[in-house]
Amino acid sequence: MATSPSTLGHDLTICDREPIHMPGAIQPHGMLLIVDPAEGAIVGGAGDVTSLLGNQWLGGSIHDLIGEAGLTLLRSTIAGPVVLGMVAARGLSAVASREGRFWLIELEPTATGEPGTDDALTWIEHGGEEFSRAVDLDDLSARAATIFSRLTGFDRVMIYRFLDDDSGKVVAERHAPDMDGFLNHHFPASDIPRQARALYIRNRVRVIPDATYVPAPITGIDPALIGIDLSNVGVRAVSPVHVQYLKNMGVAASASVSIVKDGILWGLVACHHRSPRGLSYLQRKTCELIAASFAQQVTAKEEAAEYRERLRLRTAEDALAQRLSQEYDPDQMSALIGSDLQRLLHADGFVLQRGATLNSSGTVPPPEAVADILQWVRAQGNILLHSAALEQRLPGARAYRDLASGLLAITLSTDEPVVLLWFRAETLQTIQWAGNPHKAVGQAPDQPLTPRASFAAWSEEIRGRARPWSPAEIEAAHRLSRLLFDARQRRRIGELNRELTRAVTDKDALLAQQETLIKEVNHRVQNSLQLVVAFLAMQAHAENDATLTRHLGEAQRRLSAVALVHRRLYSEDTVTVIDLGRYIEDLLAEMQSSMGAEWTGRLTMDLAPLLITADAAVQIGLVLVELVINAQKYAYGGQPGPISISLEKVRNRFRLTVADRGQGRSGNRTGFGTRMLSAMVKRLDGTIEESDNAPGLRFTVSAPIATPDEA
Repeated sequence: MATSPSTLGHDLTICDREPIHMPGAIQPHGMLLIVDPAEGAIVGGAGDVTSLLGNQWLGGSIHDLIGEAGLTLLRSTIAGPVVLGMVAARGLSAVASREGRFWLIELEPTATGEPGTDDALTWIEHGGEEFSRAVDLDDLSARAATIFSRLTGFDRVMIYRFLDDDSGKVVAERHAPDMDGFLNHHFPASDIPRQARALYIRNRVRVIPDATYVPAPITGIDPALIGIDLSNVGVRAVSPVHVQYLKNMGVAASASVSIVKDGILWGLVACHHRSPRGLSYLQRKTCELIAASFAQQVTAKEEAAEYRERLRLRTAEDALAQRLSQEYDPDQMSALIGSDLQRLLHADGFVLQRGATLNSSGTVPPPEAVADILQWVRAQGNILLHSAALEQRLPGARAYRDLASGLLAITLSTDEPVVLLWFRAETLQTIQWAGNPHKAVGQAPDQPLTPRASFAAWSEEIRGRARPWSPAEIEAAHRLSRLLFDARQRRRIGELNRELTRAVTDKDALLAQQETLIKEVNHRVQNSLQLVVAFLAMQAHAENDATLTRHLGEAQRRLSAVALVHRRLYSEDTVTVIDLGRYIEDLLAEMQSSMGAEWTGRLTMDLAPLLITADAAVQIGLVLVELVINAQKYAYGGQPGPISISLEKVRNRFRLTVADRGQGRSGNRTGFGTRMLSAMVKRLDGTIEESDNAPGLRFTVSAPIATPDEA
């Protein structure tokens, strides 16, 4: 595990506050014109605009530069980018992007004859063919490094992947023979601050042709234009900290191509050159499209590997289930299946406790250590728990971390007890950092922010960690717990049937009575909930006050969200976990029916299956209800309009998105629904982000996926 950002001091926070998206200047290899499309007037700009338009360019017309067709195109386009083509015979490319009511027109030299300009389709096709032949992620990354090296001509090209702790690792590289490489080196998270990562998603290719450049400041009729947002501008000046960072690395030019997978910044194609070198707009677009093809193959390779792992686990589970279906003495069975269970989850050791009996296979801690672990596991009260760094949760495990840094435990019974333990030995990791990560960024009192100056290899040994349990393995453990529980129950029922027939009959009667009671309680709870919902509906119809009626309708939908979870719990095999995708689908169906016939077909869904705790599902359901109510209320003023809802899993988090095509934000929302929305998101330890859907608003809720095995 790489050093976490929290261990790098306050530096990361300093970098995150730097306004890199509005530097007030551009790089001098290009030009920038700020245009008011209504009048076609040039109201600001930067760079050597005088040589192109003369001394009186500020306040002049853009018509002579892009023609009537170009001006019409700008006026008829909502966003960007808009490619305006070549500018006369100047050898300049012109690309426009929208920022507020202004158009930002970038002018850059073309690069006729350079790779990726006149033959872009050939490069894209070649990249797709190369990527499709890759056998795994390592091979895919190596092929990408080769393609981008040939395409850009840079001295060093690295495929840089972000890790779960936001640090980065160079997973593939091509560089000049006389140049140092960084293959397999790690870089701290502070090297790329959070706001820079956001810009990498928005602006997929960034180039610094000459790190020694002098920024060309923005000049405008209105001085406020100096602070205009340049997030979508390719020639935007970059942070002085980043420029100094490149100089410290001995780099004169750089280029970064974003690798965006499922809307998340998976990594970068990082290019360095020892002398000034740029990429034209067409070259950058070629790089962007090849990077998109690479991201698609990353998804395919990861999904294929996950599928193979799930298939292996399912096959092993089926074989184990067949063995468990045969009649064995329990103690004999424990000894027979121990090694199979160990191999199933690729563990180094396995222990099965049944009462006072312990059976083990592989390499396990000493008996007294196993006894301590079993006592701790039973005290947690979880059916399943797992950790890849046991000593962080059980400090005493440090004494035997070489044997058991990783633990996955299933508790089938606490009274007998029956507990299964899988152990993974410590995996010693020596991480090669590109420079000391603990000296990432510096700032002396009353001095400007400065980046670290050394990138010499710096080793760090990581102890007390095992290979993490994969999501597929954890899911298999959940299924295995049910399989073993069912087998144990069948065996116990069989024993009781042979020895105490009357006792078994009484037990079955008790179980039936308990099931009836549960159903009766469920029935009464459902009736009570439905009664309250019906009462709210009747009250809403009876009231003449439109505002009160709306509030009653909203309360009705909130209560329906809770009632739906309750029904789902008692219709599934488990009362702790539900499928969030199915729950949201049912909830939206109920909401749509209560919103009126005019809303039919207005709600569109793209929902991934995802297991989550019932408590979290209730909160997510309430959050979703509020977001849909807000879209209905504010986006369309209560009138029907399209609302799209999507749910996806990103690493160990879920992301719920509600987007409309309405009128956008209007005023501050401080009502009960808004306060409840904030409280629910906070209880989920999540975040909610509001963004422009052009038109309309997009709300994205992201939070950790809470499952019962998480302590």
